[in-house]
Amino acid sequence: MCVGSSRHQSRRRLRGDGDAVKIAIACALLAVALTLTVGCAQKDWIDRTLVTETVTGTWSGSMTGSGGRPPVWFELQQQGARVTGVMKLSAYGLLGPYSGPVEGSVAGDVFSFKEARGAYSGELTVAGDDMVGQIFGPAGKREATLHRESPAAQPDPPKR
Repeated sequence: MCVGSSRHQSRRRLRGDGDAVKIAIACALLAVALTLTVGCAQKDWIDRTLVTETVTGTWSGSMTGSGGRPPVWFELQQQGARVTGVMKLSAYGLLGPYSGPVEGSVAGDVFSFKEARGAYSGELTVAGDDMVGQIFGPAGKREATLHRESPAAQPDPPKR
């Protein structure tokens, strides 16, 4: 009769209610932790939209390579974050010269691009008149260093 007494049943029921509360609290804490973690893992929207550098102009430099430091040139035009232009590479190794259009963008101080055929892409960090980063192509990943030879001509300011 003790097992079936009301005293034991109420104790079991209270313990079950306490477990449900503990589970609810644990779930709430887990949900809060996941929400905070997901929010921290994403870049801030300002970082994604802020353009702190301009890449407009003529750039020249070189890439690392097993056969030396092949030259690379860019002629770029930037409007907002969007960048268009032309990329030129000298022949190196078994690869012939290349010249073709590129499209890309600037986010913060990083210039990312792809050329039209998809054979070359890159990500370069811009610091004033210098860019350093990586260019990916048929010969693999190459470190690249470029310097702006000349900025694009700026329109004259309006006369007063």
